[in-house]
Amino acid sequence: MGWARTLLLGDIGNRLDVQDCEEDIKILKSSLMQMNQGDMAQDQDLMNLRRDNNELKLYLSALIRLLTAKKVLTQEEIRKMVHAVDAEDGAIDSHNRNDILG
Repeated sequence: MGWARTLLLGDIGNRLDVQDCEEDIKILKSSLMQMNQGDMAQDQDLMNLRRDNNELKLYLSALIRLLTAKKVLTQEEIRKMVHAVDAEDGAIDSHNRNDILG
């Protein structure tokens, strides 16, 4: 109500306006806290994905080294297979949009 409340009710109107503002601030704070919690959850999810991705890279690297050390596959055979799998979805872009087992 603002000025009309003050004009009609004086100090009581002012206090009512202050209460309205305090309630609005309380609602805004609550909303900001909820948004912040959502951001924190997303940050945690992203951190977990990065950790998982790094672990997968480590295991894949170890597996490739083991296969080449035992002369099961050559590095060139692995490169050709990666290129072939990459091209299966129609785009050579380091993404595989097909099922893993093809």
